[in-house]
Amino acid sequence: MPPPYESTLGLLAELDSRAERTIRLGVLLPWANVAVEGELPRLGLAHTVFHYARLVPRSRTTAVDASFWHGLREASVTAMDSLAHVPLDTTILACTSAGFTGGPPLPPETITAFDTLLGSLGFLNAARVVLATPYPESVTRSEVNALRTAGVAVLAHMSLGLDDGYADVRPADVRTLLYRLSPETLRTADAVVLSCTGWHTLSCIRTLEEELGRPVVSSNLAVALHAARLSAGVIA
Repeated sequence: MPPPYESTLGLLAELDSRAERTIRLGVLLPWANVAVEGELPRLGLAHTVFHYARLVPRSRTTAVDASFWHGLREASVTAMDSLAHVPLDTTILACTSAGFTGGPPLPPETITAFDTLLGSLGFLNAARVVLATPYPESVTRSEVNALRTAGVAVLAHMSLGLDDGYADVRPADVRTLLYRLSPETLRTADAVVLSCTGWHTLSCIRTLEEELGRPVVSSNLAVALHAARLSAGVIA
């Protein structure tokens, strides 16, 4: 059970304050992703050190498709070599969609941002969610199916329909996307999920929580929550 909290950002700070140790987290980044390195340090984790390595897919593309996702997974092996001398506690492929679209196996003990989303929702006891993504509709539907397979009910989902250029999405666009949903649907959800590590959502999380009265979990926040839970000994 999570400790008492007023917001997901407050929960993150509370977990960090309870840290039993400092951890080192390997972060495998899609080569065009700039949001992760911009947002994780702003979350203020005093007991997590992030070590980054960039992944270049063989296709050298940035748009989300099978060649991109599978290429990231293949490149993870080489990226792990670059972190071989760092004593890591865990490693995360910081791409949410690569976690539910299949492909080559990841290096041992490597998880994805999608896995941290599932872990965060479980920690929050959020069994019913609404989902917002920047992805094409087909990719969003794949995530809906993956969430449902994991036991999370998706009450509604919305997407921007983009296959690239996620860093250009404005926080105002994220809010507009969510407010296409009916107030009743939003009231019924246990949490709101902002999926994708590549768009900038940190600046609108607290406002959305105040307006909606629901926890809001982004992919980057989920990565940080995973780290904070590790440092606090909540997960092994």
